[in-house]
Amino acid sequence: MFRKLTRQRLELSHEECIEILKKELRGVLAVLGDDAYPYAVPMNHFYNEEDGLIYFHSGKMGHKIDAMKNHDKVSFCVMDQGEKSDDWSYYFRSVIVFGRVEFIDDYEKILSISEKLCYKFTSDKAYIEKELKTSGPATLLFAIRPEHICGKRVHEA
Repeated sequence: MFRKLTRQRLELSHEECIEILKKELRGVLAVLGDDAYPYAVPMNHFYNEEDGLIYFHSGKMGHKIDAMKNHDKVSFCVMDQGEKSDDWSYYFRSVIVFGRVEFIDDYEKILSISEKLCYKFTSDKAYIEKELKTSGPATLLFAIRPEHICGKRVHEA
């Protein structure tokens, strides 16, 4: 169902893909938008090792939310920070996740996952608690249940 990489020697292992999903702060979520146009938006995320889902927080309305409610298949692309080689070229790794969106309506889970996501950005517990208290009720949490994860090494040359 999902295509194999053309250059299989550049393919990342599943473990490397998960490492990137856990470590990196942001990626680009792609949905099927209005009039079947692709709509891609930068998002921060949290990969949950316990259930294998990738979680996102959002406002409760907007283009991406409408798109996901109309069509639950999405893709999510993440790149690591990469490194520059001796010349002008650049090396990095990228991961693409294909899956289906699930909306989370369990308020305790929304708070729990949102807290874990916040800790990716700051260890300021007081700030996180304040944000959860003030923004928690207005937060929409959704997850991608991965159906296919692939990654590769890229050398821009």
